[in-house]
Amino acid sequence: MVTGYPGFIARRLVKKALLTDDRLRITTLVEPSQQDAARAAIAELSDQSGDLDLVNRVEMVVGDVTAIDVGLSGGEFRKLTGAVTEIFHLAAAHALAAERRHAERVNVHGTGNVLAFARATPNLERFVHFSSAYVSGSRTGVIMEDELEEGQTFRNAYEATKHQAEVLVRRAADVPATIIRPAGVVGDSRTGEIDRFDTVYHLGMLLVASPVAVPVPLVGEGSAPLNLVPVDYLVDAVQAIAAQPESVGRTYHVVDPNPLSARRVYEAIAALAGKKLPRYPMPPNVTKALLRIPGLERMAPVSHQAIDYLNHMAFYNSRNTAEALEGTGIRCPHFDAYVDNLMQYVRKYFERSRAAGGVGGLR
Repeated sequence: MVTGYPGFIARRLVKKALLTDDRLRITTLVEPSQQDAARAAIAELSDQSGDLDLVNRVEMVVGDVTAIDVGLSGGEFRKLTGAVTEIFHLAAAHALAAERRHAERVNVHGTGNVLAFARATPNLERFVHFSSAYVSGSRTGVIMEDELEEGQTFRNAYEATKHQAEVLVRRAADVPATIIRPAGVVGDSRTGEIDRFDTVYHLGMLLVASPVAVPVPLVGEGSAPLNLVPVDYLVDAVQAIAAQPESVGRTYHVVDPNPLSARRVYEAIAALAGKKLPRYPMPPNVTKALLRIPGLERMAPVSHQAIDYLNHMAFYNSRNTAEALEGTGIRCPHFDAYVDNLMQYVRKYFERSRAAGGVGGLR
């Protein structure tokens, strides 16, 4: 069973799993408001591959992770718990600016409800929980994969509630859990495709759309690492990790082991956009104050909540992930190797939006 479908990562995870195992059947737990999008995503499986069998091996069940019994009737609950052997829990409130109550309801209570479902599943072999590298909150320095409750504070409701959710999973000793902590997820390294424009994509859009002579300042010195992972690497890594029996009870940072600094990321995107580099950076506190002015945040390359990540000296150790992927050929590509594909996607989006009468939907 996969929660969080038809989210961008969940869609790719389902497709990859179906193509890898021709006997696999997958149940997707879909929120009522996402039914049409989920049906379209399932239909696309055959459109993309030409294989109708893929569609026939995916079942959509309407439910809600924030509700008791994940929103299922008694009969549906018994049927599904009797059939499921693996759970991939991706449903989450991802926005850094998410309201605290909403983030708690989805990330914390939702995870608790999915864990209760897992406990009622007699043949459960694996519970894969998608957490976040940013459960480390305000900590700096090297962050190890087995560290969680280190007295850290949190910069937003997203970090705090993802941390609370991971605590729940770790304390569920009766559930065979594997915890995945991705860094900032960007689009496909080969196509640049992404489902939402934020951070790197929003910066790319601003640079593409702004006049050539107008420099766009970097926020802060930009010396901190900006850890980004393309979605195709994330999906490949998760599939390989989840297939290993020894990954039960372990946590994995799925991150770029050699991240560029925020300044290098900015310079790479600016160069591809043909834009000038400003001589001086803009102080983070000044930028945050400006972004709180109504109307300005939408025009900026990052939200004021995201600014802290551009200047945060955290280094995510990924020893467990490296060991799990050894010999698989699965490696995180270097940002320089795929940034052009990201920017090509941005340019195409910008051109389509301009032809339609405006550039919108950046966030």
